[in-house]
Amino acid sequence: MTPLYSSPSDREVLVRVEGVSKKFCRNLKKSLWYGVQDVVGELNPFRRNVEPIKALAPESSGFSKAPTSLREGEFWANQDISFELRRGECVGLIGHNGAGKTTLLKMLNGLIKPDTGRIEMRGRVGALIALGAGFNPILTGRENIYVNGSILGLSKRDIEDKMDEIIDFAEIRDFIDSPVQSYSSGMAVRLGFSIAVKTEPDVLLLDEVLAVGDPAFQTKCFNTLAEFRKRGTAFILVSHNMQQISRYATSVLYLNKGGIRHRGAPEEGIRRFLNDMEGGEQAAQGECDWSRVFGSGRVAFTSGCFLDLTGRPITGIKAGEGFILEIGFRRASQETVDPILDVAVRDNEGVFFRGSSAASPRKFGSLPEFGKFRVEFEAMPANTGSLEFSFCLLDGVTAEVMDWKSNLRLKVQRSPAYIGRTVLPVNWNMIESL
Repeated sequence: MTPLYSSPSDREVLVRVEGVSKKFCRNLKKSLWYGVQDVVGELNPFRRNVEPIKALAPESSGFSKAPTSLREGEFWANQDISFELRRGECVGLIGHNGAGKTTLLKMLNGLIKPDTGRIEMRGRVGALIALGAGFNPILTGRENIYVNGSILGLSKRDIEDKMDEIIDFAEIRDFIDSPVQSYSSGMAVRLGFSIAVKTEPDVLLLDEVLAVGDPAFQTKCFNTLAEFRKRGTAFILVSHNMQQISRYATSVLYLNKGGIRHRGAPEEGIRRFLNDMEGGEQAAQGECDWSRVFGSGRVAFTSGCFLDLTGRPITGIKAGEGFILEIGFRRASQETVDPILDVAVRDNEGVFFRGSSAASPRKFGSLPEFGKFRVEFEAMPANTGSLEFSFCLLDGVTAEVMDWKSNLRLKVQRSPAYIGRTVLPVNWNMIESL
C-alpha cells in the first residue's frame, strides 16, 4: 500500500478516498447469506483481489464509473467515490434522500467497510452521524461522555479535564446525571455535538444533526466550527439546507444514486442539485390530483390556482413578491362550521412555511355548498426555483381530516440580490362562488 503522505504538501491532506464503493442487498435472507460468503472468502488465504484500487479520478461533472459485479438483489449505495480533504477545508455533501451520503460517512468513520477502494484518514476523527448514535440510553449523560471520550482515544484524565466544558457547551447541566433515554432529541444533539467538538478532532463528520437544535444553539455550533477551521480542522457537512452549504463549504460533493454528479465549486454543485430536484424528482411526484378525496369527503377540494395581488391568474412570481393561493371546494350535505385550513409550503431545501387559519382572528363560519378559500401571502421570502403547496381542511371541533391535497406548484424566478424576510404575513379569507 502506498503511503498517504509522500511529500510535505501531502501532509495537509487529512482524508483521501480512492475508488470507494459499497453495495447492499434489498433482501434480508440473501443479505445474510452473501455476508457469510464474503466472510469465508476473506478468510481464504488463496483469495485474490480481482478489483485493484483505483487512482483518484480526474475532475468530472458526470457520474463516476463503478464496478459491475453485483449479485442478485444487490445495488450500489456508493459507486467509485474519490476525493481529498485538506486542513481547514469543508466539503458539503449534498443529494436527495437515499443518494448514499450517510453510507459514505459511515465508511469514513469506520462503522462499515467499503467493498472496493481505499479510505485513508489522518488524525483524530469526530463524528455525529445519527441522532444519539453511540449513546447508551440507560447510562447518564455524564457516563456517556466517558464512554464516547474513551472511544475517541481520550484518557480518563483528559475526559475529566474537559467534562465541565462539554456540559456547559451542551447547556444541559441540570440533566447531566439523568439517563439519556429521558433526553429530548434536542438535548441528545447538544450532548453529542459537544462531545464531538470538545475532543478537538482533526476531522469532523456532521450528518444533518444541527437541524434539530434551536437557532441559538445552531449559531453557537457554527461559530465553533468557524473557530476550528482557523485551527486547521477539516469538516464534511451533510445538509439539505443549501444556505448552510453555500456559506460554510469550500467545495461540494453532489451524490446522485450513489455516484458523483458534481465535485468542485459549491455554487455549481448547488445549482445542479436544485435543477435536478426541480426538473426530475419533483416532476416525478406528479401533479395535484383533484379527482380523489383524501379524507372523509364532507368537504372536498376541487381546484387550485395562483393569482397576483390584483387578482390576475399567474404561474410564477419573482423572489420576494406577494401572491394569492386560491382553492376551490365543494361541501357535501352535512353542514360544516368554522373549519380549519392548514397550508404547508416546501422549497428545494424542505418545509419553508406552515400556517393555519386557526391562528387568524377571522373564522370561515358556515361553508356554502360551493366556494373558494383565498390565502394571501403579502410577500414570499423564497429565492428558489419553485414552491410546492400542500393544504388540508379539518373540522374545527374534532380535527377530522375532510380532504388533503399536495403537489400544487408555483415557479419562483431567482434573484441573486434578493434577501428573504424573516416574517411571512398571511391573510386567510373565504369567498362564495357566483
